[in-house]
Amino acid sequence: MRAVGLKVLKNKLSEYVRLAAAGETVLIADRDRVVAELRPPEPGRGATLADAALAEAVREGWVTPPLEGGSHPPPAGPVARLDTLLAELRSDRDAR
Repeated sequence: MRAVGLKVLKNKLSEYVRLAAAGETVLIADRDRVVAELRPPEPGRGATLADAALAEAVREGWVTPPLEGGSHPPPAGPVARLDTLLAELRSDRDAR
């Protein structure tokens, strides 16, 4: 575990982010008082920002996870036959 002051952190942020990504926790101090920690993601956290955004949406209640844990979406069935769709399109055009 390392500790770093705000001024040094500001000037060498990339270096300390690399250390955190490699698994090390970096304590951030302001006037010899620890104010924050820079650490690697917790186990189980998604690797992408989209995963984090989805997890936040679930926590906030905007999205509800599925009740069944299927790994693939259900197969998509046809909505209508092509000849039916074309006939409806023709009738809509003729109505204009």
